[in-house]
Amino acid sequence: MASHGRPGAVRKLKKGPTIGTGGHGRKSLEGKGPTPKAEDRPYHQAYKNKELADRSAAKRGGKNAGTGRTKGKAAEEIVTGRNSVVEALRAGIPAKTLHVAIRIEMDDRVRESLKMATERGIPVMETGKPELDRMTDGAVHQGLMLQIPPYEYADALDLADDTLDKFKRGHISNAPLFIALDGITDPRNLGAIIRSASAFSAHGVIVPERRSVGVTASAWKTSAGAAVRVPVARVGNLNSALKTFKQKGIFVLGLDGDGDVSLPDLTLSSDPICIVVGSEGKGLSRLVRENCDQIVSIPIDSAMESLNASMAVGITLYEVSRQRSV
Repeated sequence: MASHGRPGAVRKLKKGPTIGTGGHGRKSLEGKGPTPKAEDRPYHQAYKNKELADRSAAKRGGKNAGTGRTKGKAAEEIVTGRNSVVEALRAGIPAKTLHVAIRIEMDDRVRESLKMATERGIPVMETGKPELDRMTDGAVHQGLMLQIPPYEYADALDLADDTLDKFKRGHISNAPLFIALDGITDPRNLGAIIRSASAFSAHGVIVPERRSVGVTASAWKTSAGAAVRVPVARVGNLNSALKTFKQKGIFVLGLDGDGDVSLPDLTLSSDPICIVVGSEGKGLSRLVRENCDQIVSIPIDSAMESLNASMAVGITLYEVSRQRSV
């Protein structure tokens, strides 16, 4: 067959469409998809702000409306810095993970922290400095960070029911004894109160969900390990919980400087009681005061205006214990 055009030239034929070519190159045109929102990008400030907001919400916890009950978990906490970490481990605070900076400069605090973590079976993770900076939100960590798991709060009403039931069955010799905190915000006060509660065989400590301290690493440390032995319950509404306590036959006694009865003259010490203490300076709130069966005062020198909350609780628990043993 004769060919058209120049001798030896090859004419290109236009190639027609073939099956399956329509999608070629589509993925390269799509790229990586839409840009993530700022709050979904780990190194963006909006992401950090969202994390902080989530932690704050977790600390507040959830509550069942009208019952004064709350969910049992608080937010996870971190302890940073060599002194703080080693002291937390010495105090026996429950820990989830010990993070140690890669190529950390060793000193006695780091060595002791690693030794105690290993002995207690706490996982030790080598973590890069940028990641430690992010996890601690820029706090001074000195290459050490200890993760503290959320504290498992007891349910106040279940705790009251269980203790009353044990007392009625003769499984415990002393009548139920609880301490409730009204507006206490210093974790060291809470830790000292837990320690006194353990020393004088109290059955639990009640803290409100709002405007009150929770069981933090500092509270654990001050309690000197007593937080393991004395349950702490968190309630959504302290007044609601106190009213329910009274319905269950537990007398509510408020501590205040101008009380109805002096502590040595207390006649209810052998009954089931809940001692309520307010913050130093402000004292008991009006509604809590109105829900108390008695307001009890501790006789002190007139030159002293008031006692620290944890001291007042310790003195009261001692006197109740003394009267119960008579």
